[in-house]
Amino acid sequence: MARRLRFNGTGSGGTGCPSVHEDVGSGEVVVHGPPLTGTGDIAQLQHLSEGEVAVVVPRELLVDWTPKVATRQARIVGLDEFEGLFRTFSHSAWRLETRRRFASDEATDTYRQFVETGSVDWSVEDPYCELIRSQTAQGKRVERVRIVDQPPTTGQLYLLNNAKRNSGLGEDIRNLWRADADRLQLEDEDFWLFDSRLAAKLRFDDDDHLLDVELITEPAEVVRYSVIRDAAWHHAVPYEEFAARLSGGQ
Repeated sequence: MARRLRFNGTGSGGTGCPSVHEDVGSGEVVVHGPPLTGTGDIAQLQHLSEGEVAVVVPRELLVDWTPKVATRQARIVGLDEFEGLFRTFSHSAWRLETRRRFASDEATDTYRQFVETGSVDWSVEDPYCELIRSQTAQGKRVERVRIVDQPPTTGQLYLLNNAKRNSGLGEDIRNLWRADADRLQLEDEDFWLFDSRLAAKLRFDDDDHLLDVELITEPAEVVRYSVIRDAAWHHAVPYEEFAARLSGGQ
């Protein structure tokens, strides 16, 4: 079975070599770069076995992009503390949604209404609406990219219907087909990124209930999430345009 390698970064100005990848399963690090070819240089290497190749990489590459510890101590917070992040962020809150369903949505009256009628009479007066409206009124950005399957699941169609309400609060919501997300090698995980300095990874159980949130401030990880954000945002389509394409059969 092929490894599941995650690109961490490159020190080459973006040309791709030398680079560091991390094995998501084992935590092993894979480094590739130009080979060491000088006979005198190779002769100085100790324990170079048959079939092994030495590569040359800048020291900064290892400092910037290799994991700093073998296992990072996860900082797990409850949903109340997580909610507080929406009150304290300074300029931007960005979300990637990759899931096919959310159990919490399916327990609501609005979800039942959507399943029965295909539309929802959304309220804009609940605490979340008031909070986001107050934040965007101050010029802060709240943005989302939602990954959608083809055909979309009921839960994804429900959220597409919901986007009109949230857009009215000042959110900027966009959508991306899962096939395009796979082509871009986006991570299949849900997270918020606050002020480009704090990532909040949402953790779900096997029944799609949100359990808790892992807060991540490690610089290399925050940069990785920022790269995901930039790629997803660049290729995603505003929800109005996406909905129009969907209804038009495109």
